Amino acid sequence: MVDHRISLTRYLVEQQRVHGHIPSELRLLLEVVARACKRISYAVNKGELGDAMGSAGSENVQGEMQKKLDIIANETLIEANEWGGHLAAMASEEMEGIYIVPNRYPQGEYLLMFDPLDGSSNIDVNVSIGTIFSVLRKPEGHPGVHDADFLQPGNRQVAAGYCVYGPQTTLVLTVGDGGAMFTLDREQGSFILTRENVRTSEDTQEFAINMSNMRHWDAPVRRYIDECLAGAEGPRGKNFNMRWIASMVSDVHRILTRGGVFMYPWDKREPHKPGKLRLMYEANPMGSTPWAGSSSRRAAPPPTAGSASSTSSRASCMSA
Repeated sequence: MVDHRISLTRYLVEQQRVHGHIPSELRLLLEVVARACKRISYAVNKGELGDAMGSAGSENVQGEMQKKLDIIANETLIEANEWGGHLAAMASEEMEGIYIVPNRYPQGEYLLMFDPLDGSSNIDVNVSIGTIFSVLRKPEGHPGVHDADFLQPGNRQVAAGYCVYGPQTTLVLTVGDGGAMFTLDREQGSFILTRENVRTSEDTQEFAINMSNMRHWDAPVRRYIDECLAGAEGPRGKNFNMRWIASMVSDVHRILTRGGVFMYPWDKREPHKPGKLRLMYEANPMGSTPWAGSSSRRAAPPPTAGSASSTSSRASCMSA
């Protein structure tokens, strides 16, 4: 029987050859990122059998305790991408500085940013986690690579996406013209196109937020959530459901798929921090998915994470 399913490689080749959306170097880079995500998926799936569970006993640059799989995922993405000749440098949420491609490898024209394993606090309890990535062009006009080269507005991304490691491994990708979802076929070892030109529901009744922090929020956020909780008898005239996985990539994937709003707002416990989400590693790539904010009926105001002038977003919300 002929298999008419479309693989990620075929999809990207068609985006390059037929539609002219991406150059060959970007196509190859995205294939390498996808292969790295497959390796991370296999490591996650092994669980206790893979001797990669538990704490690594160290903190990342954000002051968060690292899990062993955080470090494994970070090293996997670096090792997979450093030698291909498509990248000039990488930046990771798990590293303090940028990683410049070593001189022994050819340097390319792209920059790759990633959160190697979002939601890693859920690793030990078998809850969905994921990888988030963003691709930018290296600015021209100066030699070498500098930290400032990564600080570009979200609309300068040439590709972005995320991979969710759950009951199935799902890769969500955009190259600037629509979005597509791919599911990992473990028997074949390939990502297979399962949804194309994805659009979120125009009607929604879900929101995602950590209610235990409600007492620390600004008054406008509390007021909005109070209105949702008031249901059909409240000012919004509708009953809403609250969901919270505590894994951003999983929460946002559900919101983008089914509609709603994801919120991780600033709170009074750390008033010096402008927001909770990292703009470059999380908000920009997740917000760049073409169906984010595409609905005509919003559950909340649109996200404000559109500038690279800060590493986090005060609003820290994504709606669809």
